Amino acid sequence: MIGRLKGIVVHKQPPWLVVDVHGVGYELEAPMSTFYDLPEVGREVALFTHHAQKEDSVSLYGFLSEAERRLFRDVQKVSGIGAKIALAILSGASVGDFARLVQTSDVAALTRIPGIGKKTAERIVVELRDRAADLGGAPSALAAKSGAPADPLGEAIAALQQLGYKPAEALKMAEKAQAPGDDAEAIIRKALKASLKV
Repeated sequence: MIGRLKGIVVHKQPPWLVVDVHGVGYELEAPMSTFYDLPEVGREVALFTHHAQKEDSVSLYGFLSEAERRLFRDVQKVSGIGAKIALAILSGASVGDFARLVQTSDVAALTRIPGIGKKTAERIVVELRDRAADLGGAPSALAAKSGAPADPLGEAIAALQQLGYKPAEALKMAEKAQAPGDDAEAIIRKALKASLKV
C-alpha cells in the first residue's frame, strides 16, 4: 500500500500528474483541488496517496492534504459513488464547502456535481451528515501556478470532460469562464465554481 509520495513533479495535465521519486515515475490521478496548488514542473511535492486495486486495474490517487484524501475515501462508502465521482466532488468544492453542503442538507447544490443525481445526493446527506463536521479542511488557496500551456481552453475542456461533463457542456462552461491570460487551471476553477452557483 502506497500512502505518501515525495518527489519532483515532471508532468501535469488535469487530472493526471507524474511524480519522479528517485528515478521512478508515479502516475497519479488528482482532483482539481490538488491541481490548483501544485508546484511548477521541476519542483518538489509531497502528496498523500490512495492506492486502489481492482481485478483489471491498479490506480493511484494523489492529494495535497489528508482532509482531501479522507473525504475521497469517505464519500466512496456511500452506495453508488466510486473514485470518478469522488474526484468530481473534490474538483467542484473544497473539503470545507462540501462539509457545509452536507451539514445544511443542500441536495440541490450537490446534484450540480457531475455524476450525482438527487437520490445519490440524498444518500450523501443521510450517510455523511454525522461525519461532515469531522471532515474539516479549509478551502485551498486556489492558486494556478503553472506556465501557460499552448491551448488553455482546449486543456480545460478536456479536463472538464474527464470530470464527467458532456463535450458540449464542457465547451460552454470553459468558454464562459475564460478570461484573457487565463491558463487551463484558472478556467477550470472558474467553470466549476460557476456550475455550483447556478
